Amino acid sequence: MTSTGIRLHAPAPGWSISADVVVVGSGVAGLTAALRCEAAGLTTVVVTKARLDDGSTRWAQGGIAAALGEGDTPEQHLEDTLVAGAGLCDEEAVRTLVTEGPDAVRRLISTGAHFDTDGEGDIHLTREGGHHRRRIAHAGGDATGAEVSRALVEAVRARGLRTIENALVLDLLTDAEGRTAGVTLHVMGEGQHDGVGAVHAPAVVLATGGMGQVFSATTNPSVSTGDGVALALRAGAEVSDLEFVQFHPTVLFLGADAEGQQPLVSEAVRGEGAYLVDGDGARFMVGQHELAELAPRDIVAKGITRRMLEQGAEHMYLDARHFGAAMWEHRFPTILAACRANGIDPVTEPIPIAPAAHYASGGVRTDARGRTTVPGLYACGEVACTGVHGANRLASNSLLEGLVYAERIAADIAAAARAADGLHARVPVPVPDPEKPARPLLTPETRFAIQRTMTEGAGVLRSEESLARAADQLQRLRTEARDALEENGKTAEPGVDTWEATNLLCVARVLVAAARMREETRGCHWREDRAERDDANWRRHIVVRLNPDRSLAVRTTDTADFPPVR
Repeated sequence: MTSTGIRLHAPAPGWSISADVVVVGSGVAGLTAALRCEAAGLTTVVVTKARLDDGSTRWAQGGIAAALGEGDTPEQHLEDTLVAGAGLCDEEAVRTLVTEGPDAVRRLISTGAHFDTDGEGDIHLTREGGHHRRRIAHAGGDATGAEVSRALVEAVRARGLRTIENALVLDLLTDAEGRTAGVTLHVMGEGQHDGVGAVHAPAVVLATGGMGQVFSATTNPSVSTGDGVALALRAGAEVSDLEFVQFHPTVLFLGADAEGQQPLVSEAVRGEGAYLVDGDGARFMVGQHELAELAPRDIVAKGITRRMLEQGAEHMYLDARHFGAAMWEHRFPTILAACRANGIDPVTEPIPIAPAAHYASGGVRTDARGRTTVPGLYACGEVACTGVHGANRLASNSLLEGLVYAERIAADIAAAARAADGLHARVPVPVPDPEKPARPLLTPETRFAIQRTMTEGAGVLRSEESLARAADQLQRLRTEARDALEENGKTAEPGVDTWEATNLLCVARVLVAAARMREETRGCHWREDRAERDDANWRRHIVVRLNPDRSLAVRTTDTADFPPVR
């Protein structure tokens, strides 16, 4: 796969460092990959957009799924994952996840993570939607991500890994043969370097998290602007299944005009017995699925949305008053505090909830070792599409995927380095930057226009009409930026806000193109004008890459299997 030649308009790097591996992102996937690479003797640099503990992992409430309990097996975990994925999971990828997962969790514990235990000292396991067994390990009641992040950050600091915080990665560097040669990045005010620089490395691991900020309301932090997917597209990599954006069913409803990151009400609350009810107190999920409130997330999100439409309501309710104060305070202290901070006491009243953008099941297409279609570029965690999630991620499989595939990536990089040059890899020589910007930058306020467009046209409910309207509006934003560049040679001033807006437009275009092509309803892709699942025509993946002229090349795979990355 050749590079598109497109890069973000930015100043030339004013400094550079070299390493064997650069890991972009500091969630569970990124820090696990970095720790394993360092343990293999590779010089590793971690680059992260904010502080080391500011990514999406910190916000994970429910837990991490693995077959750790008595009577549970990887085969049962596999079956639940395949059902949730609605026919598009790669079965071998899922088998890798569920068989390697339990030991990966144990290694996380040995790194220093502390999970909640029962009276006998065993890990306490709960249930979430789509799981037929209790297999969700959690920490701090509902603060699993915070504990996982704490343990990994402490391990990274204890081992002295080089880190560059407050740094937005801009583009992939490649050598004359098209192989990865590192990244360019911009360090914001508090970093150890100033301005735009480069890390030269023959292996780059993208672990940049999601792209939830492409929608107005999301559970994702403000840094989740699709930077990794956009970087990969500009580098010539393929992305897949981007139409499958999971909307978490139970997000605290703060008003119809609420924007940005919204408080999540974990699926574990339903796992412990909370009910979904409408304004009249009726449990509307009973009878819609055998698991009722614990059906897979796409089914619950659709059930909530349907009842909202039927009743002309802006939200539904989650009723857990029967838990009592003691259980709320012990099991869900984070959610309790968030609710009370917004004037709601779940001990005495139902919680108003509505679906919001939560997780990208698709992303940069990889193989079983995390390799993308660009040599030397790897991806893991939410930015990647390994085939594990299919059309809808099973609850709490995300942290596990980050662990398992990060370890696989580190093993592959170490093996390649040993084969190439004893231990350490070659020193890459990147090709020079193009003299002129090949892509105009968008103004910061364009971000909000993109979010409104995507929420209205490509949200929980989609149709050809809504998606066509979204595509037209996104094209108009592109055209305005291009015309400004062509007419007066000017583009928006390079900076974090303009780079983020430009990345958001890139991923929004791909998402809408894929959603328009998939003329069916499957998993978390809900086409109200194509209400049925169509296995005969659509049990296959949609793969997108960026052409040098910035148009999109969109195709489907021949089957539900991914083709090789090389």
